[in-house]
Amino acid sequence: MPAQRAGKHSGVERTSPGPLADLRVIDLATVVAGPGAARYLGDFGADVIKVERPGSGDTARSMGWRDPRDGETLWWKLLGRNKRCITLDLKSTEDLGTMRSLCDTADVLVENFRPGTLERLGLDPQDLIASNPRLVVTRVSGYGQDGPYADLPGFATQAEALSGYAAISGDPDGKPLLPPIALTDEVSALAAAFATMVAVHSGVGQVVDVNLLESMLQLMGPLVALYGTTGELQPRLSGGVPYTVPRNTYRCADGRWIAISTSAASVAERLMELVGLSGPQVATFEARRENREMVDSAVAEWIGERGLDEAMEQLRAADVAAAPVYDMADVFADEHFRARGAVAEVDGVPMQQLIARLSATPGSIRWAGRAMDADRAGITEELDAARRGPGD
Repeated sequence: MPAQRAGKHSGVERTSPGPLADLRVIDLATVVAGPGAARYLGDFGADVIKVERPGSGDTARSMGWRDPRDGETLWWKLLGRNKRCITLDLKSTEDLGTMRSLCDTADVLVENFRPGTLERLGLDPQDLIASNPRLVVTRVSGYGQDGPYADLPGFATQAEALSGYAAISGDPDGKPLLPPIALTDEVSALAAAFATMVAVHSGVGQVVDVNLLESMLQLMGPLVALYGTTGELQPRLSGGVPYTVPRNTYRCADGRWIAISTSAASVAERLMELVGLSGPQVATFEARRENREMVDSAVAEWIGERGLDEAMEQLRAADVAAAPVYDMADVFADEHFRARGAVAEVDGVPMQQLIARLSATPGSIRWAGRAMDADRAGITEELDAARRGPGD
C-alpha cells in the first residue's frame, strides 16, 4: 500500500477512519465528472491529492456562484472537499518528476484530458503502470479514448444531445430540452467512481475508460432495446412516459405543483378511485395508456380543484405515490431532509451529505475545498520520506 499515509500536514488531519483510507488517489481532472469521481472516493476515506495547474487552477474554482465570505466558488467547495491540494506545472521537468513520484505512491490516477494529452505530457498510462503495477488510471472523457468523436471537444451538453436524452425531454410540440443541472457530469462521476473501485478490487493495474456519452446512454434504459427490436422511438410527453399513465406534474389551485407516478398497478387503482375513474378504460396499464389524455385530464382537474396541502393529505391517505414539487428552499425546510441529515454543513458551507450510508464503515466529510497549493509542504515531505525509504 502507498507509504506515509498518516499524520497531519498544513492543518489537515490525514488519518481517516473511512473504508478507503488505505487508498491514495491523484486527481488530475478538472470541472465536474473526473473531480466528482475522486470526491466520492475521498468521501469514503481515500487520501485524494488534487493536482492543479499554476494560475487559475481547477476550472471549478472560477465557475458559478461564490461564497461571499471568501470569494471561493461553491462548486469548488463541493468538488474539492476531502482533497489535499498541490500546484504543479507539468511542462516543468521538476514538477513532472514530482507528478510521476506521486503516481508511484498512488493506487488511482483520475484525469480528463482529451485522449492523447496525458501521453504528450510524458505521463503515458502504460509507463505509469509499468512503474507502479497496481496503479489504476481512470480516464474520463467526452466520447471515450477511441472512435470517430474521440478528439472532439465534448461536454455534458453534447452527451445529452447525442445520447437521446434531449430528444425525449420537453413538450410534444416544443423544442428538445437540456437538463438545468450538471446531470451528465454527476452521473459520469458515479460511473467513474464505481468502475475505479472495480478495477482496484481486481488488484491489477489498468486503464479505466469512462465517458460522458455512454454514461448518459446507460440512463436511456430499454429505449435502446426498443428501437433495436421494433424501430419505435419514445416521443416527448412533457412529464409523461409511454409505459405508465398517469405520470406527470399537476398544478394545484394555489399555484403549487404535485408530481404523481403510478408505476405499480395498486397505486394506479387507488388513484383512479380517488379521482372518480373506473371501468375497463382505466383497469390496466394498457387501457390507461390508450386513454392517456382522458386519464391525465381527470387527475389534473381533481388536483386543480384543491390546494397543495389538501391534495397531498388526500393522496397520502389513499397511499398514492405523490410528492410536492420542491425548490431548494423547500428542501432546506423539509422535515425528512432534516431528519436524515441530507444537507451537511462543512466549514460553514451547506452541501450534500455522503451519497450512501455504510453501517459498519461509514465515510465522512472532513473539509471543504481548500486553497490552491495549500498542502504542498505535507505532500512533498511525504514524497521525500518515500524516496528515502523506511529506516532512513
